[in-house]
Amino acid sequence: MTSIQAGTSSPMTTTPGSSERRRAPRIAPLSADIYAAGAAPARESSLQELKAHSRKPGEASFFYLDHHFQHNAVKVLPGEYFVADESMVIMTVLGSCIAACLWDSRARVGGMNHFMLPDGDLADASGRYGSYAMELLINEMLKMGARRETMQAKIFGGAQVMHNFTTMNVGERNTNFVLNYLHTERIPIVSEDVLDIYPRKVVFFPVTGKAMVKRLAHAHPEALAQDARGNAATVAKSTAGGSVDLF
Repeated sequence: MTSIQAGTSSPMTTTPGSSERRRAPRIAPLSADIYAAGAAPARESSLQELKAHSRKPGEASFFYLDHHFQHNAVKVLPGEYFVADESMVIMTVLGSCIAACLWDSRARVGGMNHFMLPDGDLADASGRYGSYAMELLINEMLKMGARRETMQAKIFGGAQVMHNFTTMNVGERNTNFVLNYLHTERIPIVSEDVLDIYPRKVVFFPVTGKAMVKRLAHAHPEALAQDARGNAATVAKSTAGGSVDLF
């Protein structure tokens, strides 16, 4: 899994709307003790407390113990979001969908959404659409003490996961949407792993701002020979304030 740290600008050269992949720096070492060092320990609810807490419409509610990181975790399904200010893991799996991870280093608050399309019917206010999902995520961050001017973003997904399924360009449309949206909102993107053909598993740590991405098996068998001479490290992105590690 790649880990993305927040804090410094990543060595990326694309502009909003561009479909080119950005160059990836070398990978940072993976550590399961993501909350062990650094600032004062953050609050940590028990798994029972997380499950018992009432949830808002669209808020992720599938909680479990992540054995790799030894922290409670929540899985964000398509159309859902989750924001937290405590030591836990926020996780999702993406194909052509996008997950935006926002983080405020001062408030130590972070959140993730998972949307399927850029926008939809105005009457359908749903987290499945990027226009609503981004607004919802930002508003929930603000409610928990984050400030718009100190937010940073990391974005993932937008893959073309089905061979020859290029007519709608859903992954590219989703990617262009989130790039343009964050540019308009003046929220800097400090790390990303978008486009290409790979599904991704993304893990985000809301207190530290660290994100990790793992590229999964894809539906393009003819590309496997080309991939054989490379490995996951070529897609790692590392900045500062969190990190993109491969796992």
